[in-house]
Amino acid sequence: MPHYLIAKINITDRERYSQYETGFKEIFDRFEGKFLAMDEDVKVLEGDWPVTRTVLIEFPSQATALDWYSSDDYQQLAKHRFAASEADIVIIQGLG
Repeated sequence: MPHYLIAKINITDRERYSQYETGFKEIFDRFEGKFLAMDEDVKVLEGDWPVTRTVLIEFPSQATALDWYSSDDYQQLAKHRFAASEADIVIIQGLG
């Protein structure tokens, strides 16, 4: 069953964040993920959305998503993201 990762990211240091972006695809591609959407100019319909980037990613399963996120390679790369942004990230189960 597909699972979706939703990330709300507030980028505070674009230069450092670009180091994260540079290495992301190579690691991401190993885990069967699919980028579905990424936007820095969302249209808010209700509430508050005080972030600079919103990302939606599909994985074939929760296990695959967690394998990617907890992999040594991703965690090493994510240090750049941790230093350059703040994020709220969730994984939700798909309906089918």
